[in-house]
Amino acid sequence: MRVLPSGRLSYGMQLPIQSQSTLYAEPWEAAAGPADLLALARAADRLGFAYLAVCDHVAIPRRLAGAMGTVWYDPVATLGALAAATERVRLLSHVAVAALRHPLLNAKQYATLDHLSGGRLILGVGAGHVREEFDALGVDFAARGPLLDESIDALKSLLGPEEFPSFHGERFTFSDLAVAPRPVQTPRPPVWVGGSSPAAVRRAAVRGDGWLPQGDPRELLPGQIARLRALREKAADHDPSCAEPLEIGAITEPLYVGEPGWEVGRRTLTGAPDRLAASLRAFPAMGVDQIQVRFRSRGRAELLDQMAAFAADVVPHLND
Repeated sequence: MRVLPSGRLSYGMQLPIQSQSTLYAEPWEAAAGPADLLALARAADRLGFAYLAVCDHVAIPRRLAGAMGTVWYDPVATLGALAAATERVRLLSHVAVAALRHPLLNAKQYATLDHLSGGRLILGVGAGHVREEFDALGVDFAARGPLLDESIDALKSLLGPEEFPSFHGERFTFSDLAVAPRPVQTPRPPVWVGGSSPAAVRRAAVRGDGWLPQGDPRELLPGQIARLRALREKAADHDPSCAEPLEIGAITEPLYVGEPGWEVGRRTLTGAPDRLAASLRAFPAMGVDQIQVRFRSRGRAELLDQMAAFAADVVPHLND
């Protein structure tokens, strides 16, 4: 189930402000708010970004607050607000911790989001890693992998073409229950699976429409993609839906178009647009279909300038 243009490298962006982990948030984001978020979303919509992504954490325990921060916007509420402010760009949950909520609740929220946005949802899901969230919500943290597997299967049924879908699993069972409004996309919105562990790669291969790696360095991606495709091909022997190719993603290094004139970190890719494009072209050569970019910046204005420079000067050379 492909939703991005075939044969071309697409680019998307996880928005700043909505998740403020100290591992990647810029200092200016702490004082930013909804107006800044909307301005950036509208710019991404105008500049041809394939998607806007929003993270998911219900609550952050004190032991992790130093690294993760405590500001994590709700993905459905945030993407709903952004849907009303944009026209074209797709809306990605990267990633929804699906096992924290019953599939019926997830389906109601995300079907409504797809309906209100005119069919722009990409449902990204992952297993989660914060035990305290699961404990507080009464969900078995140790069983989060099997819970996610069954949740994906149930969501595919709930978001599919049947008005009264049925599903009978070990943990979730329902039938003769309509979830409306229905999604606009047919046969259903795409489900992209996040994570880079062996279990996550297998889950993406056999259950997903796309794969969202969790920050794999470049040198590891070819091996991961080869394993993903081998598992997908094997799964296609008994599941016809796996005959369709996955949409494979990657998260790039931090970017800065031009010479920054300030310390942006040694991992950041900087320089002339043609240099950046040449570096990023390594991703489709590996088999990547879409890249998620993050720009270094000292404020909203600089970030908007970086997004515009990337779209105008780097993107035209990505598919040379």
